[in-house]
Amino acid sequence: MYQFSYAEVMQDSVADAKEREWQVLDRSIDLLSLAREKEKYGREAIEALFYTRRVWISFIEDLKHPDNQLEIELRANLISIAIWILKECDRIRKRQSNNYQGIIDVTTIIRDGLK
Repeated sequence: MYQFSYAEVMQDSVADAKEREWQVLDRSIDLLSLAREKEKYGREAIEALFYTRRVWISFIEDLKHPDNQLEIELRANLISIAIWILKECDRIRKRQSNNYQGIIDVTTIIRDGLK
């Protein structure tokens, strides 16, 4: 029977977590892109904004957790980005903006940084 070292298990765990985060952000980008293409605020927009808000709220919860191992400055920067995205989602929901592309661009940068 093969025994995994702690370092191997932790490395796999981090790699798995990054892959899951990448997939979640990619799904958000896809939903936002679909909503952007529609002329009206409809089902696609509601789904995209709801999903995107859930993603970034979860990220904020994870980033503010004391066990999070990212550097404090990076965590603070990511939380600031998340807050901006949440505000933009709210502005779109209230039909004060249609800045899907801004959210897509920022999310794409974050997603691509996970690779």
